[in-house]
Amino acid sequence: MSFDVPEILLSPSGAKLALRFQPANQAAIGVVQISHGLAEHAARYQEFARYLSDHGFHVYAHDHRGHGLTQAPDAPLGQFAVTDGDQKTLQDMGFVEKTIRERHAGLPLILFGHSMGGLITLAALCGKFCTPDAAAICNSNFANVVNQTLAFTLLKAERMFLGSDVPSHFLPSMTFHTWAKQVKNYQTQFDWLSHDTAEVALYNSDPLCGFAPSVSMWIDVFRFMRRCNEPAPQQTIALNLPFYLQGGGQDPSTEGGKSLLALEKKLKTAGFNNVTTRIYPNMRHESLHETDKTRFMQDFTAWALLAVG
Repeated sequence: MSFDVPEILLSPSGAKLALRFQPANQAAIGVVQISHGLAEHAARYQEFARYLSDHGFHVYAHDHRGHGLTQAPDAPLGQFAVTDGDQKTLQDMGFVEKTIRERHAGLPLILFGHSMGGLITLAALCGKFCTPDAAAICNSNFANVVNQTLAFTLLKAERMFLGSDVPSHFLPSMTFHTWAKQVKNYQTQFDWLSHDTAEVALYNSDPLCGFAPSVSMWIDVFRFMRRCNEPAPQQTIALNLPFYLQGGGQDPSTEGGKSLLALEKKLKTAGFNNVTTRIYPNMRHESLHETDKTRFMQDFTAWALLAVG
């Protein structure tokens, strides 16, 4: 197994998870488990994995259900599952963590989630599917209650009249298309991801990126958001757990990082006492594919070294 060639890990959920692994290039001091975003896949984190490897971290990243090379009878590309997709995705997350713990007993584990992966990360913590030693949530959009309610209403109407396994008509307009228009003189629908045109071109040409999520997948994404509030985080997560929150000041999907600042406030109000937040003014959505990605990797790694120390 390597980051180039994934291992196939059979999850109790029934999914054959495509799991990538980058071993530390020196004596390992910890492990980072990556949870990728919506409509992308784990292979896109190879450069980040190699960087972390050079600083003493083993790195694991799997493709979520309905993404990348992961396969499941109930999860074609664009759908987590026919039913209970959020539950099964979180079950997969917990199983990967359990596997990592067994393989690297005694090493501290950091859970890193980008965008949707950040929603999954916090939902996994709140539901005790995962119990990492530190957690990083980057570029994640925790929609407010009004937006969540509107989205659920529209999605349930679509599910009733169109079915759950077809692409949503409403949600792309409320998300991807709206965010694209917020980039001045945008050339493609995904320029909001990064200032680096080469990286955007790679995303646009990748057949496993930018697909249209199904109605049921969108419903599950918003269920992840709800799970972050039920029960309240302070009831299930140690208050001294190190949190790393990061956002881009030019990321339309998080309102320029406001979503992360709101999460910071919520965590601190709840009593969490080890929260680090960084908003990069000149970054868009994908910090790891931005023109200044090295700065992000350096800052994250510095925090990670403290978190496992």
